[in-house]
Amino acid sequence: MKILARWFLLAAALLLVTQVYPPVQIHGFGAALVAALVLGLLNAVVRPVLVVLTLPVTLVTLGLFLFVINALLFYFAANILEGMSVPGFTAALIGSVLYSLCGVVIEAALDRLFGPSL
Repeated sequence: MKILARWFLLAAALLLVTQVYPPVQIHGFGAALVAALVLGLLNAVVRPVLVVLTLPVTLVTLGLFLFVINALLFYFAANILEGMSVPGFTAALIGSVLYSLCGVVIEAALDRLFGPSL
């Protein structure tokens, strides 16, 4: 139940990002659901590989390069999905930061509602 609630709330968060930052566009809640799923899969599969491969750069930049990795994944998801559009890297960076902030709030709320996950 918690996974479904998280998925729907993250899709709603993507729609909120489009309202707060208009260059990021998602065409409907269905597209937001697919985008949230694709972003989740990219973050679960591709992101750990990129983090390990770019570890020296991440250490030199004191972790700030992780923002670049998040933006690249956000931009990549927008490029492979038809219902989501991000015009450039700067828009992807801002959109990914806003989406990540929403994700932190959603995770905290779900932990209070369902209890922490293991």
